[in-house]
Amino acid sequence: MSAHIYQMPKNAMQSGKARVQTWVLEFEPTEAKRADPLMGWAGSGDTMQQLRLTFPSIDAAKAYAERVGIAYHVTLPAPKTLKIQAYADNFR
Repeated sequence: MSAHIYQMPKNAMQSGKARVQTWVLEFEPTEAKRADPLMGWAGSGDTMQQLRLTFPSIDAAKAYAERVGIAYHVTLPAPKTLKIQAYADNFR
C-alpha cells in the first residue's frame, strides 16, 4: 500500500488563498477500475481510494504515513512566479 502526498492547488475560480496550505494524503489504487455490467459505472473493490486525509503541514502528513507504515511519495508544488506589469504597458 502506497500513498501520494501533495499540497492542495488553488481553485481557478478563487482569488484568495483559503485551503491552499492544506496537504493531502491519497492512497494509490491497488486494482484497476472496471465497468459495472448493469449501470456502466466505473468502480473497483479497493475502498482505500475513497480516503482523502488532510493535514496542516507536510511534516504532519509524513509523520502519519511513517507511524502507520505506509510507503509514500511527495509532490512539491511548483514555485510561483509573478508577472509584474502596469496598465501603461498596454500603450507602448
